[in-house]
This record gives sequence, structure tokens and C-alpha cells, in this order.
Amino acid sequence: MTKTSTKLFGVRISPKHSLVLSKELKGKNIKKARGILEDLIKGKKSIEGRYYTNAAKKFLSALNALEANARVKNLNIEKLFIKNIKRDKASKFMRPRSLWHLRGQERRSINLVIEAEER
Repeated sequence: MTKTSTKLFGVRISPKHSLVLSKELKGKNIKKARGILEDLIKGKKSIEGRYYTNAAKKFLSALNALEANARVKNLNIEKLFIKNIKRDKASKFMRPRSLWHLRGQERRSINLVIEAEER
């Protein structure tokens, strides 16, 4: 079994949203995972009544990178399955505000690692 992976650092999505999407995508074929994410973005399918469009776009870009890595390693994309999705808390960033409000809002970001293997 050959493996491939992709890493994205400092992705500006909620850790809660990434948890929901990673549970949905784990163990799925790459084509099926792509279809799920595209349906979420277009609004055709929802997970528990929510669409998670921003997180789905980031996950879709990570899947595109994963497919590119698989092509470089000469793996069969039809047989690729998502083995593991690891998300860790990354640094927080301040969302700026005007001078009158002085303080910004603190937002979270994550580090995303998607591993796939050929079955």
C-alpha cells in the first residue's frame, strides 16, 4: 500500500467546522469526497442542516493538492481513499477593527493534514 499526503498550515476555518467535515470525509474515496464537498459549496447537500461553505472550499483545495501529489507519485487516483485527516489548532489572529473600537476580534485557525492510501 502506498500513501500520499498534503499539508495546509494556518487555514482560517473554525476547528469545530473542520471536525464535522473530517468526520464526514474519513474513509471515503477521493471522488466521493470531492462530490460531497462540491455539493456543500453549491448548497445541494447539508450536514445536520448546515453547509460549511468556507470550510468546504478549503478542504476542496487540500483535496486538489492531494490529487496532484498522487499523480507525481504515479498512484491510481481511482483507488485512493482518505485514511486520516488530522487537524490541530494553529495560531490565533486578530481581526482588525476601526480606531474607535480599538480592539479587534480574535479568530482561530487550524493546521490541516490529509493522508490517503491506495487500496
